[in-house]
Amino acid sequence: MRLSSLLAVFRPALPLILGLSLGCSLSLLMVSWTQGDVDDSCGEELGNVGLFVGGHRGDRADSRDGAGNEDFTPRIVPYHKDPNKPHKKVLRTRYIHSELGIREHLLVGVLTSRATLNTLAVAVNRTVAHRFHRTFFFTGLRSAKLPHGMTVVAHGDDRPVWLMYETVRHLHRHHGNEYDWFLLAQDDTYLQADRLAQLVGHLSSGRDLYLGRAEEFIGGEEKARYCHGGYGYLLSQSLLGKLQPHLDTCRNDILSVRPDEWLGRCIIDYLGLTCLEVYQEMRYQYFELGKNADPEREDSPQFRNALAVHPVSEPSLMYRLHKRFSQMELEWTYQQIEQLQMQINNLSHLTPEGKAGTTWPIGITAPFKPKTRFEVINWEYFTEDHVYSCLESAPKCELRGADRADVSAVLEMAVERLNARYQPQLRFRKRHLLNGYRRFDPTRGMEYVLDLVLEAYTQKGHSQVLGRRVNLLRPLSSIEIIPMPYVTEATRVQVILPVTAPEQDYVGNFLDTYVTNTLDTRDNVLLTFLFIYDPFDAQRVSQTDVFAGLKAMISEVEKRYGDVKIPWISVKTEVPSQVKLMDIISKKHPVDTLFFLAGPWTEINGDFLNRCRMNAISSWQVFFPVHFQEFSPSVASREQPQSSSAFAFDPLRDGHFDRQVFDEACFYNADYMTARTKMAADILDNEELLESMDVYDIFVRYSGLHVFRAVEPALVQKYVRRACNPRFSEDIYHRCVLSNLEGLASRSHLSMALFEQEQANST
Repeated sequence: MRLSSLLAVFRPALPLILGLSLGCSLSLLMVSWTQGDVDDSCGEELGNVGLFVGGHRGDRADSRDGAGNEDFTPRIVPYHKDPNKPHKKVLRTRYIHSELGIREHLLVGVLTSRATLNTLAVAVNRTVAHRFHRTFFFTGLRSAKLPHGMTVVAHGDDRPVWLMYETVRHLHRHHGNEYDWFLLAQDDTYLQADRLAQLVGHLSSGRDLYLGRAEEFIGGEEKARYCHGGYGYLLSQSLLGKLQPHLDTCRNDILSVRPDEWLGRCIIDYLGLTCLEVYQEMRYQYFELGKNADPEREDSPQFRNALAVHPVSEPSLMYRLHKRFSQMELEWTYQQIEQLQMQINNLSHLTPEGKAGTTWPIGITAPFKPKTRFEVINWEYFTEDHVYSCLESAPKCELRGADRADVSAVLEMAVERLNARYQPQLRFRKRHLLNGYRRFDPTRGMEYVLDLVLEAYTQKGHSQVLGRRVNLLRPLSSIEIIPMPYVTEATRVQVILPVTAPEQDYVGNFLDTYVTNTLDTRDNVLLTFLFIYDPFDAQRVSQTDVFAGLKAMISEVEKRYGDVKIPWISVKTEVPSQVKLMDIISKKHPVDTLFFLAGPWTEINGDFLNRCRMNAISSWQVFFPVHFQEFSPSVASREQPQSSSAFAFDPLRDGHFDRQVFDEACFYNADYMTARTKMAADILDNEELLESMDVYDIFVRYSGLHVFRAVEPALVQKYVRRACNPRFSEDIYHRCVLSNLEGLASRSHLSMALFEQEQANST
């Protein structure tokens, strides 16, 4: 009875028990077979390790049972860290393409001379150099004044063959591992950058290729050819690497007057390669320009398909060639767009939406469709003189600057497109704009709706006034990545804080914020105070120092943080010009110092300091942030308490971005010194210029750098009414007054205050 009850309980588990037993038995059996095979071949494997380098097991001489072609079986080698060896940090490359071995496609070297460096070479640089990834201009002896914006390499010898020898050596030594192809051309050659890039994109740089216009050697009967230098020629990266060991021998043994012939002879004699015009059905197209040829009249297939045009005798001819090729490129682009639009229109009936699903313009992204009422994009109403959506909720403001130019350009384009469509039957002339609407759609671009009053003329001279609605779109162009120099967030920031006697009451809050956000967090930041004494206070400094309390606060911070030093500099001046103060600071710091000019009302934090480091780039860009200025609490918060800092700022309620103030700035000392040096000549004639300018004006007028000005939400200042010095220039004084007025409150707050005052007066 008990046995039957036990069987009834275990009967559902019997298949599981049998399966586990069978699996364990088979596993033990397979382990015994595997161990037997490994023991027999252990010594054999160690003896043939060198045969596995190629990655094929089949190279073993004693492979059994004819299994020599089987795949290599990997073996997991356990990692054991030696505790006696110090930890070694792995150094990674700065860019990922360096670690992966990815090279750029094409580097261009232009051979020029001192006589043509400022003429033909400049023309090459202005027309096509910016279309290549990098372009070098190689010359023997350079002139005293180098053209701006060109990378010129001078070898010190004007002999043509020596120039070619040094150029090839320079390319291999400095850029041999960075590019797949190297193009050498003369400065009297016009190059088609896009077609050359397309050509090298279809060729393998691993092959030894010498591509260009093939020419016979002078007096030679051999079949080998060299590439003519006037039309340019391509050298692959592998060919350049193999040629480098033979350059010295070629320089001593090969006698030639022409540098291209000398290079061709060197490649033929030591590498056994000849110049090719066609490789794998890819042809190096070229065109020989006649003596009195007119580029505007050239229309042959050889000219249209040319990669290089030679000879170009003067810079004006280079610009005319560039204009002609640009026109042909535009014509080809417009033809391609029309063909694509026709194909889309013809195939639209096959789509699920049918013809109704075709967007306008054809091929452009459909308009954005909002899902909720909060996503609706508002239309902006405008006329030829005014726009009816302004800042600070003003109902109407005048069209100025870029907005006026935008409206004028759209009106001209609308009439031009109407005439192109209806001529010669009708010709239109704009009388005036009745209504205009525009909105920016981030998915497609700026959309316009124009109600135009037009005067239409027929071929017989009859005219009639018409009203027509025109829709236009200014589409977003393709996104372009602008190359920027490499910067990091580890750069030390030197904060400079100028303080006058009336402003020292606000420095306590500045110091508290600085200690909390930089010293407590161990940020890489230094602080220097600049105490500005007027002549009266400077005479009494031994008796009564107006900055004594502030210096005591600095001493307390230094005692609290033993390794921190906060230096100060004392200056006596009647007019505390920002440029004069910066001259003193600049001389006391190294040239690679990153400055941040702050104010007593500035609240420093880590987010802003990182953006200061990233946006200020040495020899490239300076950064002038637009801080967020809070409104006056007495006006903006008359009926409700001031907004808590836990909530996001509302520019219409809590403050605004103060565009009138240029006091905060991030820049490198070297950039300031360079701009200041260029300004020295103007100061000799007008010494008062220093008081009429600030640091922002110096960088805009004299630096030539990118002046980046953008709103900075992390840079917040409490409301304060600044003291405007009338001894500064009219522009600086006017900006200070506007900043005080605009920072008082928004228009809605001011109107409410006036309304309450009128109500109080009436009662």
